[in-house]
Amino acid sequence: MSCGIILAAVLMLSDPAVAEAAALPPVAADAPVSVAQEPLFADLVERSGALKSIVDGWIASGAADAEGFMAGDVFTGFKSQAADLAARDLQGHLVLKERGTDNDLKCILRGISEDMPKKVAAVEAAPNAAERKVALEELAYLLNDNVEVITSPPHPAV
Repeated sequence: MSCGIILAAVLMLSDPAVAEAAALPPVAADAPVSVAQEPLFADLVERSGALKSIVDGWIASGAADAEGFMAGDVFTGFKSQAADLAARDLQGHLVLKERGTDNDLKCILRGISEDMPKKVAAVEAAPNAAERKVALEELAYLLNDNVEVITSPPHPAV
């Protein structure tokens, strides 16, 4: 059994929003449905927005360029929150997959869950301020994308 499935199962059992989302009845495949108001997905939006605000602050202030920043409590705490967000994005993917939905959001959430740790690692590994700024901007973009894909209104299949 893969670690991802085990992690998803643990999150599902520990977070009531996940269990509540999974318990909702399946939706007709052709019906455009917004999940933005469901607790799990609303939580993803809130967490992503909060983390994006932090990253935007680092970009504006240059705080991430300070000596020892990557080893400090602020960044390590952020890194932990980003890992948690990635795991919850994967859970969102699994909930949509379990419902039988066949839409882009399901795939995008999985992609975000896979990209989040890579973007954080790129910030951490950036050898200079210029590359760190680019890495932070890419991370901010990913966090914003996480918000927008969930909150954008669904479109009927063409």
